[in-house]
Amino acid sequence: MIEAYTIGLDFGTNSLRALLVNTKNGDEIASDVYNYRYGESGIILDKENPLLARQNPKDYLNGLQSVINGVIKKANNAGNFDPSSIIGIGVDATASTVIPINTDGQPLSFDLKYRDNIDALARLWKDHTANDEAEEITDLAKKIRPEYLYQTGGSYSSEWFWSKILHCLHNAVNVFEDAATWVELCDWIPAVLTDKTKPDKIKRNVCSAGHKGLYNELWGGWPEIEFLSQLDHRLSKIFATLPKKAGQIGEPFGGLSLKWAQRLGLKPGIAVAVGSVDAHIGALGAGIGPGILVKIIGTSGVDMMVAASDMNIQSTRGFAGIVTDSILPGYISLEAGQSALGDIYQWFVNMVAPNEKSIHSRLQTEAALLKPGQSGLLALDWNNGNRTILMDQRLTGIIVGLTLQSSRADIYRSLVEATAFGNKIITEHFEGSGIKIERIVIGGGIALKSPFIMQVFSDILNRPLEIASSSQTGALGSSITAAVAAGSSVGGYDNFEDAKSRMIHAPVEIFYPKKDHVSIYDELYSIYKTLHDNFGRQETNADISSVMKSLISIRERT
Repeated sequence: MIEAYTIGLDFGTNSLRALLVNTKNGDEIASDVYNYRYGESGIILDKENPLLARQNPKDYLNGLQSVINGVIKKANNAGNFDPSSIIGIGVDATASTVIPINTDGQPLSFDLKYRDNIDALARLWKDHTANDEAEEITDLAKKIRPEYLYQTGGSYSSEWFWSKILHCLHNAVNVFEDAATWVELCDWIPAVLTDKTKPDKIKRNVCSAGHKGLYNELWGGWPEIEFLSQLDHRLSKIFATLPKKAGQIGEPFGGLSLKWAQRLGLKPGIAVAVGSVDAHIGALGAGIGPGILVKIIGTSGVDMMVAASDMNIQSTRGFAGIVTDSILPGYISLEAGQSALGDIYQWFVNMVAPNEKSIHSRLQTEAALLKPGQSGLLALDWNNGNRTILMDQRLTGIIVGLTLQSSRADIYRSLVEATAFGNKIITEHFEGSGIKIERIVIGGGIALKSPFIMQVFSDILNRPLEIASSSQTGALGSSITAAVAAGSSVGGYDNFEDAKSRMIHAPVEIFYPKKDHVSIYDELYSIYKTLHDNFGRQETNADISSVMKSLISIRERT
């Protein structure tokens, strides 16, 4: 093979990461990180509205140049690296993270008119201000287009594309009227790099379009104009800017523009791949395939599998996305997940020890000394709502069993266990829907940073957990899409099977469940499901008066 390299860009919740990868063998040559500067860890919040989470697109552009220059500089420092051997760039980002843009494709927040207007900023995936609009979309779909809800698990989310735009229309109509269209971050960055930012030039990727935007070729692509008009006739303006067909994974978005090539020190015209959603492309970087459940564990959690395109999924309710071709061409992609995971641990740390150094490590060390059930605590992991399988963003977190003796380590461990119990609900839902799980692979920063958390997950799931070889599965997955977009003639690949076989390494570690922990966790999981169903399902009216005493009983035994 030709000696060639690709760059994967991973636009996360708090930072942007770049990874320079050798396409021949998947070796990671250099990486760089840009921490977003605006807001709190890159997120602009509103103390009067805890559902609001925005970002400043200036962070995206500043970070873009910084990290690419950074990886090239590091590669040069490590040896005689030639930037002309870079053949492509791949992009992934959180979704739906949507940006209102003008007719030139520039974010409205760049305009002096909107410089201090929070509604003109990018709406981050975790912005849940559109709860009412999500319910409105769900209710209308149930009445006139129930097929739209097939791929959303039965309800539309406040995290997604149309609900966020509709919320802006309802609450900041001036922003809506001045925006030529709205674009996902993972589509805007490739448009910027290729100088195709005008609304009619932007390719929309099938991953975010399908999982977040109700796109499906079965009904001709995007939701019908009649459906959108019943929500609000002014949405027709947005519909008119959307291409009839979404771009496929591994497809070129275009060639790197001369302007950006000069800024980045790269060859103009190299392939810029169609973008994708961070967790989904992370599943690719973790080696997803039939029978492999990939769990991306970060600030939130996303669980993904692929199934044969002709498979009849036995249950569509409870999945946050069922979309063809969104992770691997020719397969149905199934998505589930948790709206908060690492965010829950961070919330607790910020509450009890915001200024204590190495607090996560210290709390995990303390929590690891406790036996399962010893704390007498049990929590529900709904601090940011329930993404799946209940699909209800108005649900909130709970900790049951607190006493005057409860320590911070007790509480921290109960929160870790809660996220694992919530994840087990999702894992069982995959298999209950007829999708066989042969292996589980874990990606994301937490997987490599915390053996304690991975052991708890393995014990509660009662399954071996393989830790993906790369600490940056999202950026690696984007590097793979860039290699496919570039093609074999320049050192890339013509298909994903060949690219995966050469660019993904074996798991770095496997965690196995501890038998003496499994039996206790099975008892606690039964109680967790009682809380889950009674607080999360309207049709359940079981007696929960025994929950606290059951936890005390388990605590006394352990």
